[in-house]
Amino acid sequence: MSKEVDETLYSRQLYVLGHQAMQKMSTSDVLVCGLGGLGVEIAKNIILSGVRSVTLHDTTTVTWRDLTTQYFLRASDLTKNRALACCLRLAELNSYVSVSASVSEVTQEFLQGYSVVVLTDTDLEEQVRVSQECRRLGISFLSAATYGVFGQLFCDFGKSFTAEDVDGREPASLRVADITREEEGVVTCIVNQRLGLRDGDLVTFSNIKGMTQLNHCSPTEVKVLNPSSFAIGDTRSFSEYEGGGVVTQVKVPKTFNFKSLEESLAAPTFVVVDELKSGRSQVLHIAFQALHQYVKKAGALPRPWNDEDANKFLECFYDVNNTNPAKVEDVNENILRIFSKVASGTLAPMNSVIGSIASQEVIKACSGKFTPVFQWLYFDAVECLPDDPLQFPPKDVSSRDNRYDAQVAVFGRQLQDKLGGLKLFVVGAGAIGCELLKNLAMIGVSVAMGGNITLTDMDHIEKSNLNRQFLFRPWDIKKSKATTAAAAVIVMNPEVNITPHQVRVGPEAENIYSPEFYKNLDIVANALDNLEARQYMDRRCWYYRKPMLESGTLGIKGSVQVVLPHLTDRFPAHLSSRDGDIPLCTLRSFPNCIEHTLQWARDMFEGEFCHSPEITRQYLEDNDFLKRSSKLSDYDYQSILRNLKSSLEDDAPHNFSDCIAWARRHWETNFRNQIVQLLEYFPPNYVTSTGSHFWSGSKRCPHPLKYDAENPLHLDYVVSAANLRAQVYGIPQDRDRLRISQLAAAVKIPEYLPQVRSEPNDEDAEASIESGFFQKVYISSLQDAIAPKEHFQHLKITPLTFEKDDNTNFHMDFVVAASNLRAENYEIDPADKHKSKKIAGKIVPAIATSTALVAGLVSLELLKVAQGHKHIRFYRNMSFNMAIPCFVLSQPDPPPEYEYNGVKWTTWERFEVDGDMTIQQFLDLFWTKHSLTVTLVARGNLTLYSNLFNQSDRSRRLGQTVTEILEELGEACQEPLSRTLMLDIGANDTDGAFVTVPHVEYKIQHT
Repeated sequence: MSKEVDETLYSRQLYVLGHQAMQKMSTSDVLVCGLGGLGVEIAKNIILSGVRSVTLHDTTTVTWRDLTTQYFLRASDLTKNRALACCLRLAELNSYVSVSASVSEVTQEFLQGYSVVVLTDTDLEEQVRVSQECRRLGISFLSAATYGVFGQLFCDFGKSFTAEDVDGREPASLRVADITREEEGVVTCIVNQRLGLRDGDLVTFSNIKGMTQLNHCSPTEVKVLNPSSFAIGDTRSFSEYEGGGVVTQVKVPKTFNFKSLEESLAAPTFVVVDELKSGRSQVLHIAFQALHQYVKKAGALPRPWNDEDANKFLECFYDVNNTNPAKVEDVNENILRIFSKVASGTLAPMNSVIGSIASQEVIKACSGKFTPVFQWLYFDAVECLPDDPLQFPPKDVSSRDNRYDAQVAVFGRQLQDKLGGLKLFVVGAGAIGCELLKNLAMIGVSVAMGGNITLTDMDHIEKSNLNRQFLFRPWDIKKSKATTAAAAVIVMNPEVNITPHQVRVGPEAENIYSPEFYKNLDIVANALDNLEARQYMDRRCWYYRKPMLESGTLGIKGSVQVVLPHLTDRFPAHLSSRDGDIPLCTLRSFPNCIEHTLQWARDMFEGEFCHSPEITRQYLEDNDFLKRSSKLSDYDYQSILRNLKSSLEDDAPHNFSDCIAWARRHWETNFRNQIVQLLEYFPPNYVTSTGSHFWSGSKRCPHPLKYDAENPLHLDYVVSAANLRAQVYGIPQDRDRLRISQLAAAVKIPEYLPQVRSEPNDEDAEASIESGFFQKVYISSLQDAIAPKEHFQHLKITPLTFEKDDNTNFHMDFVVAASNLRAENYEIDPADKHKSKKIAGKIVPAIATSTALVAGLVSLELLKVAQGHKHIRFYRNMSFNMAIPCFVLSQPDPPPEYEYNGVKWTTWERFEVDGDMTIQQFLDLFWTKHSLTVTLVARGNLTLYSNLFNQSDRSRRLGQTVTEILEELGEACQEPLSRTLMLDIGANDTDGAFVTVPHVEYKIQHT
């Protein structure tokens, strides 16, 4: 019997894989052979993912070269077996996974019982032998390898492997607006953004009125016609469509027939990663085979940057190529020479890239989720090497018996020394931050005198972090992420200089991250999870002209962007993180999907348990609260007084029974009375003045509910609402559902008589519904109804803060119950707690493999920046979706170029003005120096000057300095240390045409 999935630990991963896939993984056993840097990366990700067991197999001992990339080995482990040395450290990652080590011979008997076998650090003959055994036993097989800046992955999941969900996308679920009766019936849907369907997709229908033959029919193939409609075939024999209904996409499993390793060596199929390198996969396919032949002959890998060995390797390549059915005709010998010269080295970032993809393939093999790599994947990062490495190879690549030997074999000692002296600012110690810090420690960043990594993250560790943020352990929960991550990195590499901060980046932290701080930085690496902070860091890096490495993930997807001063485009400033706002009328009266009811429930939680208690608390604790509130509009002041009258007089609970009574009445108000009132105004068959049905299109006609004490959902609402009410008022809570049910059933519910509609037109009637029939009451009468706060000295009000991840606090219980009751009102399919938590809590799906991949890619770009590569062709942006799988490497875009008066400029440019001066002097300066007529001067959202001002204001502002205007507007300079302002100007060129011009750096001179 499969174990129950720990939804708290795996919460973010569950939104990527789903419960069914996770259950399959919890019954899977994985063997990882070879515990070098690549093997440990694969093992780490698999253990975090939650398989049943992982066996670590290795027969070699730890050397200094292992310490270059194997972050779970220490110098004290030298000469120990690699698997035995790191087994306990890997086991700490996930207590649900059984982790063991083995040094046994990999025989057929040994392999039996495993679900997946992964080979690393293994010669080709052994790969073929083990793959044959696995194929006979029905075991999925993977082989992975990295040599220098080159990586390889092979997958064989057997003769018939079925992927239950090939892309991981949520099945499209759309509201039906109309269905035609014709030879090619057309379904028109209510869509906000896009249909989400493609030609050939299958769909089913439910809740269709009239054309009921479609309800729960077998899956129907669609042909997309436009962004809101599709054809479904002949509907002439069906009844006339009357309204309503939902169309739902059906995910279709796909079966893959894998070839064996032997067959695939001769007839390979590739997943191409970098389209800029045409034919590279084919060349590397032969090169990796040739390397195995070279080692078999020479007994060792080619020596680093050795011409003699490179020539011998070329001979091996041509021997293999000439006898291989996958022969390459167009051979790039330069790439092959580089391949040979770096093959003896290993890089932690390369292991992150290949290891993360390989471990995601293991997850696919175990779960049947997503499309597997079919069957070869090759990746190289030759751009990390020096410009023209064959002409100017790295110097001093000799081994010194230290932890950087395997990396020095690739880049030489000079780059290693440069890495040691770097000053980095790593912003974020979450999932990406942990993976990035691991790579930085392994490649030797900031290990020398003067080098330093400044790490900042204001968050603390939670249990749900442990599934991805592998530097943290259960005993670290509640500790600072930054300080804990820094300590873990020092354990991996004691030489690293790292300074942790618990500071949120933003204008309020510019006294800490000052001009002097940025001046001393070499590189900024973002590991952030919100757009606003990313855009802020982009502005800082633009201002101080610092390289920025930007990355992010969304579930199984991810991206990396390199931002280099004057060389590449900046991080997009126009993106918005705001979700599409749901109109208030939709939330209040016309929901048509579960997202609407969940937002309504979240708003109710905020109103009843956060906002309303906060008003009451301020009244009780702040002597001037009512005085300040009286200056608000009458409507807002009345709302505050009504709130106080309800919370302190009419509905103030004295014991838990009162909380139950309040919750029961609250249920009646929200799920019966409000609906009765709505239907009084707009009955089910109501026809508008235009002759159309009011309840049509996106408007679903609701029905009132009747409280049922035996209905678990009804009781869920009462139990959670009563307990939350009790918590607000400091009353002891009660979780006895039977007792609460009995007391709720005894609550007297007064008969509700809806207000009769008096509005003659529908618009006014809807407005009355939306206003909640707010009736004006004399403010004085409300004030008189509220006792002075001295009467409530015993009362302690505690506003609640919504916390989605605590399963004991009733927060999500209330939201789920309220949302699903609301959904029942409107005949919307309900959502379970897991789905509701994702939507209501705005949870971003995440999985360790994606974060490891972006961190590896970022680290490769960092190596390029550290070397000082000046040409854009060396750098790579990347976006990927490992579910498909799709990897897109591209050269970064150069900064866009603009022009004014014949002067060309990019987004990295700015005007520099030494102030302080009057606006008139400012305008004169730009005309004299740049032939620009300035028509607008602004700082952020503040307009300092505009030629659209009236004559009086314009004349007055022309005589004022910038700082005088800011003081007048109540805005002091926010950068007191630098006394520098960033201004925006609008300007016309010499022809009088408006032109786009750079920002203005306005330096205020000290007096």
